[in-house]
This record gives sequence, C-alpha cells and structure tokens, in this order.
Amino acid sequence: MTHIELTLALLALLLTPGPTNTLVLVAGSEGGWARVARLIPVELAAYLSVIVPLALLSERLAGPMAALRPVVAVAAGLWVLYLAVRLWRPDTAMAGVGTVTARRLAVTTALNPKGLIMGVVLLPAAGATVGSFALLSVSIAVVALLWGGMGVMLPRAGRAAPGIGVLRRAASVWLMGLSVLLVLGGIGSA
Repeated sequence: MTHIELTLALLALLLTPGPTNTLVLVAGSEGGWARVARLIPVELAAYLSVIVPLALLSERLAGPMAALRPVVAVAAGLWVLYLAVRLWRPDTAMAGVGTVTARRLAVTTALNPKGLIMGVVLLPAAGATVGSFALLSVSIAVVALLWGGMGVMLPRAGRAAPGIGVLRRAASVWLMGLSVLLVLGGIGSA
C-alpha cells in the first residue's frame, strides 16, 4: 500500500461518524475552536496508544491473529452495537456531556474499533514506518479539526444545540449498520 493509498484509507475510515467524532463535534459546538484544539492531542494519544503496538506486533502475531480475527470482529461488532444504543438514547448517551472531558474522549477513542482496523490492517499493509505513523497522526488531527469545525458552525444553544440530537441519531444508525457488518464478517470468517 502506497502512502497515498494509506492516507485515503485512513481518511475514509476516520471521517465516518462514530463516538469519537461525535464527542469532538459536541466539544466544538459547546466550546469552540479552543476546546477542539485542546482535545486533539488527547484523541491522537488515545489512538496511537492502541494503533502503534498493534501495527508493530501484527507481523509477528499474524498466525495467532488470524485465528482470533472472528472473535475480535464479533467483539468489535458488539462494542459498536453498544455505542449505537448509547448514542440513540439521549438520556444515557450524552447525559452530562455539557463538557466533553479529555478523559471521556480518551476512553472512547481507545475503545473505538477504528483503532483496531488501523493497527491490524492499514498500517501493516503500508509498512509500520515512521512515515506511515506520521501520515496517521496528520490524518487524525485533520479529521478532528473537520468534525470540531462542524461543531463550531452549529448554532450555540448550550447543551441543547440544535442538530445534535439528529446527528447523534444518524451516527447511531451508522454504527448499528457497522456493527451488523462486523458481526457478520466475524461469523463468516470463522
């Protein structure tokens, strides 16, 4: 995989709606560019803490990982389903997210199945090199700026910014579909 192909694959994956992007959007809506700028290093560190070890060890663990792929796919699908349900239900999904904390963003990002895909599939295919990790880091930051910028453009209305509920539901539907695909893929590869 060339660096251009890696960049396009990373952007396609990172741009999809999900829990991390939703939190960054909410942070932008509530706190503006300053809040988004403070959270980008948190998102980057959380992703890298998962992706770097996976990418560096994936070649050595190729055999055992192949046997675990169905289990990992089903587990990731169930996690995504859980996130979809939490995003759908506004009373539990974003309760108290008047302030998107660094901790909440870090945990959500570290548990995001996108990290697994990037660490096990995309980075090893491109070669886990310094250049690949640099492209990954830039891609994460650019996507966070885009999602945060969308949040900044939403009308400010405190915690009840118009459009957040619709966006949260749309992200929930997307995640629900993704979870079904992950579980079916895991079952199919068993």
